Amino acid sequence: MKKLFLTLALMANAAFGTFSLRADTATNLPSPTLEQRVAGLEAYINNSDPSASLKDTNGNMTAQNTPVMNVAGPGHNTWMMTSTALVLFMTLPGLALFYGGLVRRKNVLSVLAQCFLITGLVTILWWICGFSMAFGPGTGSHGAFWGDLKTYAFFKDVNGSPGGASTPWVSIDVFACFQLTFAIITPALIIGSIAERMKFSAVFIFITLWMFLVYFPLAHMVWSTTGFMSGAANAAGAKIKAIDFAGGTVVHMSSGWSAIVLALILGKRKGFGKENFTPHSVVLTFIGASMLWVGWYGFNAGSEVGADGVAANAFTTTTLATAIASFVWPMWEWITRGKPTVVGFSSGAVAGLVVITPACGWVNPTGAVWIGIAAGTIPWFMCYKVKGWLGYDDALDTFGVHAIGGTVGAIMTGLLCDVAVNPAIPEQLNGVADHAKQVVEQFKAVGVTIALSVIGTIVAAYITKVLVGLRPSEEVEMAGLDISEHGEEGYHG
Repeated sequence: MKKLFLTLALMANAAFGTFSLRADTATNLPSPTLEQRVAGLEAYINNSDPSASLKDTNGNMTAQNTPVMNVAGPGHNTWMMTSTALVLFMTLPGLALFYGGLVRRKNVLSVLAQCFLITGLVTILWWICGFSMAFGPGTGSHGAFWGDLKTYAFFKDVNGSPGGASTPWVSIDVFACFQLTFAIITPALIIGSIAERMKFSAVFIFITLWMFLVYFPLAHMVWSTTGFMSGAANAAGAKIKAIDFAGGTVVHMSSGWSAIVLALILGKRKGFGKENFTPHSVVLTFIGASMLWVGWYGFNAGSEVGADGVAANAFTTTTLATAIASFVWPMWEWITRGKPTVVGFSSGAVAGLVVITPACGWVNPTGAVWIGIAAGTIPWFMCYKVKGWLGYDDALDTFGVHAIGGTVGAIMTGLLCDVAVNPAIPEQLNGVADHAKQVVEQFKAVGVTIALSVIGTIVAAYITKVLVGLRPSEEVEMAGLDISEHGEEGYHG
């Protein structure tokens, strides 16, 4: 027994000694110099690492923390809280009204209900494990493809402290909520292709599965510091050094390519090609598109995770590309059909927002002009001609605008990226963007995104079909989903 107590005492002493040594090592660091303290404040202005001036070339701390270490910067945090509200505004009410106006009046409430369902459902998943799967560090070889189920599970340690090296001035709780709003709007975009013909229960199960199969891993691969395709945040370790500033692959390509696959699995709406499927309220669509444009400033400029010069550039390029695309699309209508439509103005604006999304923090204003022209032309042609040639029922043109627009934007990002705008471009040659190499990386990311979206959608769709079925009965579909599934009508009289 004496030997046991003696052993425990020695272990305790060793542990205490080790702790004391570490504590002494930490407290014995010299106080930061005036220059180091000023450098910390400069880091706040530049939205950069506040500890950089306190570290040696190996990343070891050489001085004690300054007062601006380990605290969120009020200005950057304020912008990110504003951006978070703006991005949520894009889904509720922006996207809900944009899509709601485009469907027939007997299905308007079904679209609104699906948007609200997704908002609550994705929030619950994000809190449980989604944020951890998307932005957790992951372990081993898996860390390049998804995070983990424990680092931020149930928002563990999601508090007012800064989020780490990639978000040094924004608290992790604000960053988590900002990224949540992206996770909400992405599956909501899918509704546009399958509107008016999918059961509410099927939407519930499909979106749940799709988030785990497609969104969480793709967000991790493109945006996390250990991601497989994160050319900016993981420049040294990424196998595909693609750049995607605000979600061309993660949001628009994933939702758009998934949407067309799901629409093909579901089949066409009853009466498609024979009945009148014109929008029931172009006014609602116009209002929704306008709200999307305003909210998109949070989406794009907020993706810098700080209020700095790159965010300002994203704000500017978003404005230019969107305005130009909203002009070009109806001009094509005017030339080919003789009349520019309000739906055309609205669709052009959304297309401009989509195509500039991956590029906004990488291209200069001139690049944004070219992107606006492309956005008003290529998605318009897909919706005007290609859709009719192939005969698919993409109800609200999610594929033509988001899948094709997101793909065009991802590629044009590589073509037009400018080191003078953002020096974090991974493929450079003597300080100038190597566009040829960067375009190759963009194409690789496009291929991975399409493959993951298509395969994940097929798996999720067929599991859902086995569990609850995908489509309502023909009688329910003809009567409209509003009264049949929600017991309400959008309009009376």
